[in-house]
Amino acid sequence: MAGRLLKVSSVATAVVASSGFYLYNNKQLDPNDISLVRFGRAAATTAVISYDYMTSLKHVEYGSEEYWALKSQVHHRSAERLRNLCCANRGTFIKVGQHLGALDYLLPEEYTSTLKVLHSRAPQSSMEEIQQVIREELGKELSDLFISFDVKPQGAASLAQVHKAVLHDGRTVAVKVQHPKVQTQSSKDIVVMEVLLNIVHWLFPDFAFMWLVEEAKKNMPVELDFLNEGRNAEKVAVMLAYFPWLKVPKIHWDLSTRRILTMDFAEGGQVNDRDYMRRHSINVNEISQNLGKMYSEMIFVHGFVHCDPHPGNVLVRRCPNTKKTEIVLLDHGLYQILLPDFRLSYCRLWQSLIKGDLNGIERYSRRLGAGDLYPLFACVLTARSWTSVNAGIGNTPVTHSEDVEIRSNAALYLPQISDLLNRVPRQMLLLLKTNDLLRGIETTLQTRAASSSFINMSRCCTRALARHKRIKAQSRARRLQITMSESLTLWQISLYELFLWVKGSTLGGWVGSLLSCLHYTH
Repeated sequence: MAGRLLKVSSVATAVVASSGFYLYNNKQLDPNDISLVRFGRAAATTAVISYDYMTSLKHVEYGSEEYWALKSQVHHRSAERLRNLCCANRGTFIKVGQHLGALDYLLPEEYTSTLKVLHSRAPQSSMEEIQQVIREELGKELSDLFISFDVKPQGAASLAQVHKAVLHDGRTVAVKVQHPKVQTQSSKDIVVMEVLLNIVHWLFPDFAFMWLVEEAKKNMPVELDFLNEGRNAEKVAVMLAYFPWLKVPKIHWDLSTRRILTMDFAEGGQVNDRDYMRRHSINVNEISQNLGKMYSEMIFVHGFVHCDPHPGNVLVRRCPNTKKTEIVLLDHGLYQILLPDFRLSYCRLWQSLIKGDLNGIERYSRRLGAGDLYPLFACVLTARSWTSVNAGIGNTPVTHSEDVEIRSNAALYLPQISDLLNRVPRQMLLLLKTNDLLRGIETTLQTRAASSSFINMSRCCTRALARHKRIKAQSRARRLQITMSESLTLWQISLYELFLWVKGSTLGGWVGSLLSCLHYTH
């Protein structure tokens, strides 16, 4: 093992040295533009992290308190090195780091908490670079296109940044401009990650995170095509038009290209900003419930899922005209299309999880590729303990101690989780990330223990399965029977929802007190 690491370290040293020599002879170049420099940084960081894991835990008894305390320290040091690498190499590295930071219930807490800051550490391109991209893409100067264009971006992300501008007709727009070098660097960066992850897997066979590179290979070209993002935005706006509280900014196609996306400007506070909601009299529970409705419809009914719901991409506001609460959904670059068989198995699995149907949990988990790891899969998917899964997650509230237990187990079962993520269909990976992001929002809003999310999911699963059965039905009588059964199930769900509302209301308190008094008098 030490010999293997020595080889890796030697390669990293040689690359860094040659990079320095190259830069010395090309002083006008930005080091971040040179693939050799970026690879050298990544190789050196990988070697240092690998060496730390190999040597720090070598003489400590596995499973002892000292072992776990020391391993936590190594996790934290390694996560900081990884974060620094992402900040230095930027672009694709930050994007992948953000993805890892979102996997709260899949990776050790030391990694996720450290990498979460990458959402606020994204690089900014200079105004000169932004003007050059606009000039190349739209063939005009800023003054020809806009009356005003804010120099300071509204927000900067790993692949692009957004500026507020005003068109000549007076309309205010948001202009999303791709960082100038991301397009050329991304494919090379993914190759670098693939090489280094293979080396790490060679050194540590239990570390099998190749799914991460496969996802980056597939998703990065899609995310870098802003015309595709515009089409996704329009598709989801039409698809969920029956939700009056959901707003998707309109795309200005005449000012959009593969590297620039212009849309209506939307005001609002981030979905995890409780202070903003309090100041604007926005009901936190209503927001959480509507967010759950929106994603349940996407996942279970339509199979077209927005896969990047971090707080910066989900805004909340009061409509200036109606004064009603609205959710604004931004950044439509990354969507997952769920194949019908996958979506229906996923529906049935969630129905089993909510009811505590262990036979159904095993059957549909295996159907989704989990194999003998189906208990772990159920816990990973729900972020609940196996005890809660057995009882039915719709019947057992989330407790703080259970949440801590799940997060701790992420470190304990990392090799098994890694194996699981390599087994399941690729469609599942983005869903797991989406689940964790939504859970993070619910935790911040303190609404995770609410039963409304399970009620919404139950409704959507019922509708999706009934629609599938109707399509397969051979006779009108069978279709009518399916519709009647669906209506009965939805009525039962609504009745249960009413029961929970009465139970939690003032009326429910009065009834409970009255029954207690009657019981006491008898």
